Amino acid sequence: MEIKAADVMKLRKATNAGMMDCKKALIEAEGDFDAAVDIIRKKGLAIAAKRADREAKEGCVIAVANGNKGVVVSLNCETDFVAKNEGFIALTKKIAELALENMPADLEALLALQMDGRAVADIVSEQTGVIGEKIELSFYNKIEAEDTVAYIHPGNKLATVVGFNKVADEVAKKDVAMQVAAMAPISVSEADVPADIREHELKIGREKAREEGKPEAMLDKIAEGRLNRFFKDSTLLNQDFIKDGKMSVKAYLQSIDKDLTVTGFIRFTLNA
Repeated sequence: MEIKAADVMKLRKATNAGMMDCKKALIEAEGDFDAAVDIIRKKGLAIAAKRADREAKEGCVIAVANGNKGVVVSLNCETDFVAKNEGFIALTKKIAELALENMPADLEALLALQMDGRAVADIVSEQTGVIGEKIELSFYNKIEAEDTVAYIHPGNKLATVVGFNKVADEVAKKDVAMQVAAMAPISVSEADVPADIREHELKIGREKAREEGKPEAMLDKIAEGRLNRFFKDSTLLNQDFIKDGKMSVKAYLQSIDKDLTVTGFIRFTLNA
């Protein structure tokens, strides 16, 4: 039977599959559009199963924020070539926007959300068949605060979302989001550092001081001093502000508004 080019294009638009795959599916379905869509979807799921043990280390990381909420998602693939594809980036952005609209509890809940009448999980699996690489939604996290900002580093490999305790100046918000991206803090302040990390740093401080031949009676005090240095280097509000090393991020925010501070942040990167 004759397969019209318009039908092939329509199927391609609906599935993102290649032109020849669309034509073959229409021939197999004897021109039935819905049946052809199912054929392509089944092919995608089958290929996804075959590639399940492959590593998807490349991908696209997108952050979006609006008012009092923000999210970060990462859609992974096998090669940088696919990660830079406009369609792949657009799909990641669409999933991020869906997440922002619904604010699902976790990654599993995001995968279960409906997008264009289908579960996100099914759409991601089908893309493996379309693209020919393992495609995986590997990361999702959300933040809610009085005000938020999103930052995506050029190349879509690193993104951040930062929450503030009150509506903040747009330039200041972007500055802090870029600080998080560049300096990779482990928490907002020393008060948020997990107890196990504190103990680990103290242990390292004591051992290093002992190796340096410091008196046993001084080890705890020296370790505390090194822990404070760790807090300065590794917690956001205590870090030197990247645009002015003479002040901390906390001081920078207070120079804009004495009550302004960060309440939380998300940072995710594909760069090891």
